[in-house]
Amino acid sequence: MPTTPHLEKHFTASDTIRDIVIGMSDGLTVPFALAAGLSGAVDTTTIIVTAGLAEMAAGSIAMGLGGYLAAKSDAEHYASEQARENLEIREKAEAERSEVMHIFEEYGLTTQEAAPVIAALSQRPAAYVDFMMRFELGLEKPDPKRALRSAITIALSYVAGGMIPLLPYFLSSSAKAALPLSVVFTLIALFIFGFVKGRFTGAKPIRSAIQTMLIGGIAAGAAFTIARLIS
Repeated sequence: MPTTPHLEKHFTASDTIRDIVIGMSDGLTVPFALAAGLSGAVDTTTIIVTAGLAEMAAGSIAMGLGGYLAAKSDAEHYASEQARENLEIREKAEAERSEVMHIFEEYGLTTQEAAPVIAALSQRPAAYVDFMMRFELGLEKPDPKRALRSAITIALSYVAGGMIPLLPYFLSSSAKAALPLSVVFTLIALFIFGFVKGRFTGAKPIRSAIQTMLIGGIAAGAAFTIARLIS
């Protein structure tokens, strides 16, 4: 009797989505707060657009560099731990076997059941080290191209997010007229972004959307209030 093949679909772009979330969330929030704050102090959009573009340039570079360094640090940490495990399976073979036995015991295997597997792993050093990296240290081998890709993704996401609150200031010469449109555009974008983020991360989409929108709105409101009080 023919059977339907069982196909499992897993979401595999978690690192990329995380980078987009990091870039977009800050890109939407920081330029939005800056534009709102300046709108409380000046009424000319030229200053706001100039400051907004300067902040977007600096912010995207800083965020992208942060993502690059974080990914590089992950790769360097993995390489360091991998070298240590390679050394230990040669120089501390018995201790390593005991650690593997303990891992299997945590999954409910007996000593008799685990012993053949440990013996087989001992004959395959690369697989042995990979096993220890995954199950003892909880580390996955990082993509060697991730650092540059992460930097570019975060930076571009930051710019994309930052353009939304600034767009009304490009289209109007009055900050007072542009601010309400900027608020509407950005809050809608924050809501949509939060909803999509919730779908990808497993959180409740509506709750994620409302939280994201509130955080951006509070940041912009605080900046606007402070600018008003000072000016």
